[in-house]
Amino acid sequence: MTADELRQQRCQPLTGSSHLLSDVRASELLALLEGWEFEAGNTGIFRQFRFADFLHALAFVNALGFIAEQENHHPDLELGWGRCRVRFSTHDVGGLSMNDFICAAKTDALHKG
Repeated sequence: MTADELRQQRCQPLTGSSHLLSDVRASELLALLEGWEFEAGNTGIFRQFRFADFLHALAFVNALGFIAEQENHHPDLELGWGRCRVRFSTHDVGGLSMNDFICAAKTDALHKG
């Protein structure tokens, strides 16, 4: 699988620990993504994005919000001057699911323009 193939997938409604990714599978998927890191305990993934100013960072957040609504999978966002920290985790499975990596790939594509 490539990052582009990951990006083309759609998020699915997931509930329960049966959808929780193993550490091995999560590591394989993380290797497809540029700049993303595991949160302590592998309960989430995050990446810090940089921008020229606050307005560009805010525009990114608004566009990402639209994608999150389409996928029905919403990140935790921290917005500041020229930066945005994006974190994905699937609360309904208790950690990382395929949806987190799909949305991370879509976030990367958005950032690349």
